Amino acid sequence: MRECIALVVGAGSGSRFGGDEPKQYALLSGMPVIARTLAAFAKHPLITGVRAVIHPDDRDLYDQALKNFTTEKLLQPVNGGKTRQESVRLGLQSLAGNSPQLVLIHDAARPFVSDDIIERVIESLAQNKGAIAAMPVNDTLKSSADGFVKGNVDRDGLWRAQTPQGFHFDDILQAHMNAANGAEQTDDAAVAEVGGMAVELVAGSEKNVKITTMDDFMQAERMLGGNEHRTGQG
Repeated sequence: MRECIALVVGAGSGSRFGGDEPKQYALLSGMPVIARTLAAFAKHPLITGVRAVIHPDDRDLYDQALKNFTTEKLLQPVNGGKTRQESVRLGLQSLAGNSPQLVLIHDAARPFVSDDIIERVIESLAQNKGAIAAMPVNDTLKSSADGFVKGNVDRDGLWRAQTPQGFHFDDILQAHMNAANGAEQTDDAAVAEVGGMAVELVAGSEKNVKITTMDDFMQAERMLGGNEHRTGQG
C-alpha cells in the first residue's frame, strides 16, 4: 500500500464564524469540528497518517480538542502561516521527513468527508498527478451590474471545488515551493495547475460541507441530529 498522509488545514481565525473561538474548535454535537475531521481520515484504511496545521496561538485549543483522540496515525501538529497557501506549504514541508508517496489536503472545517470521497481521490492518483473532490454547478448563475441582473452565466463545465485535494507528494511540495513568492492561489489545485499538473475532478458530495458561518454550523448540527449549539469547549 502506498503511504498516504492527510494534511488537515485549520490555521485560520474563522472571522466570519463569530463566537469566542475559531470554528474548527467549536463543539459539533459534543465533539470539536477538527477532531471529527481528523477522525474521518484516521479511520480510513488507505490513510497511513494524519497531521493538522494549526494557528500558533491555538495549541492549547488543539490539545483540548484532541485529548480523547487515540490513534497511532495522528502526527504532531505544525504551525501554519499568514495565508492558507503558506499554511499548506509549511505543512507539506513538515512531511518531507516522512516522505509519503501521496498527500490529501483537506479543510479542517469539512467534518463530513466520507470514506467514498477519500477513496475516489486516492484511486484517481493511481493514474493522475492530482485529483480533487468537486460538485457540478446546477443552480442558474447570474451576472450583475449595480446590484441588478445583467444576464445568465453558462454553467456548462463549471464545478464547485471541495476537499480533499490529493497529489503525489513530491510534485505538490515542489509546486508550493515554486509558488511561494508568486500570486496567492485560491486552492491547492490552482497551485498544481500553475505548476503544470493536470488535476482530475472526482465526485464530491453535497454533505461534504464547509463550516464557514454560524448558519453552516447550525445546519451541521441538524445533519447530526444534535441539540446543542455550543461554540466553546464546555
